[in-house]
Amino acid sequence: MKYALVTGGSRGLGKAVCLEIAGMGIPVIINFQSNETAAEEVKAAIEANGGHAELMKFDVSNQSEVENALEAWEESHLDDYIAYLVNNAGIRRDNVMFMMPDADWHSVINTSLDGFFYVTRKLLPNMMKRKHGGHIVNMASLSGLKGMQGQVNYSAAKAALIGATKALALEVAARNVTVNAVAPGFIDTDMTKELPQDELKQMIPMKRFGKPEEVAALVKFLLSDAASYITGEVISINGGLYT
Repeated sequence: MKYALVTGGSRGLGKAVCLEIAGMGIPVIINFQSNETAAEEVKAAIEANGGHAELMKFDVSNQSEVENALEAWEESHLDDYIAYLVNNAGIRRDNVMFMMPDADWHSVINTSLDGFFYVTRKLLPNMMKRKHGGHIVNMASLSGLKGMQGQVNYSAAKAALIGATKALALEVAARNVTVNAVAPGFIDTDMTKELPQDELKQMIPMKRFGKPEEVAALVKFLLSDAASYITGEVISINGGLYT
């Protein structure tokens, strides 16, 4: 059986993506780092609709935790493999650069970029050797495309993730593995609640923040067979804010 793994799947965009994938009839592995209660709620919601979900706890930026968790899963699922991967885990630690602590730089970079590297590297061999390959979607950001003041760390992490997406897509295309990125603008999640929404909405041509479900629908398409000839792309979803 082919499974999907969503990193940072307990809240926000990750939660919406988990629910959308489960609706495709794909069993979902919900990764979380600390909020097990939230992850359990996502699992319960999936199961209430007849889907299958499992929880997997690890810090994406910790190589040993990633490898130990995924190896344990593979040992208990000998006939299955993770064919769909959504690298969603990410954090913000906003500040102007001249006041940014070292820890805030490294934690943001490590979560987005090291997390992508450790998880994807571990899962790629199984995807590449299977006839049906796999689909990888990386959660980038508007910040990685145009840069955002107060987000030098976050912009750097997401811009690097976009570059990695394009390079990896070339490496694995012949093995029937697609690699794409989604670049959301301002989406109504916990991560954006503290932002001045009324002010920011005036900058957005559609005059509103996006919904997590709208981003999840795009991810669903990129994971589907309908998108099997799309790879190395970065698709923006930002209400026309930046095109």
